[in-house]
Amino acid sequence: MDDDRPIEDILDTIGDEHARRVLAAISREPKPAKELAEECDLSLPTIYRRVEMLEEHDLVKDRTLVADDGNHYKVYECNFESTVISLDDDEYRVRIYREENLPDRFSQLWDDLSPD
Repeated sequence: MDDDRPIEDILDTIGDEHARRVLAAISREPKPAKELAEECDLSLPTIYRRVEMLEEHDLVKDRTLVADDGNHYKVYECNFESTVISLDDDEYRVRIYREENLPDRFSQLWDDLSPD
């Protein structure tokens, strides 16, 4: 899926060291903000700002869970499998691959390989 947002915005987002640390931490498993702050050695406000920035580009999603004591809390998880940044005719393009895109990607690959 091609992202319609300006490439500079996405590059700025993934170029941010703190955002990359958050992405790396949640790429392994979903985590709540407090755990991210401890693992990334960042303040909670910094974590929330980076998560918000990543959510703006649909790179992170959240889920609400219920703790044993009945309290609700959010965990954040990575919302993509991989990204590809390419330069084509002096224009940068970003392609974000998501897990739900896999059947579409296979169909597109099959169509590309099939004779006309």
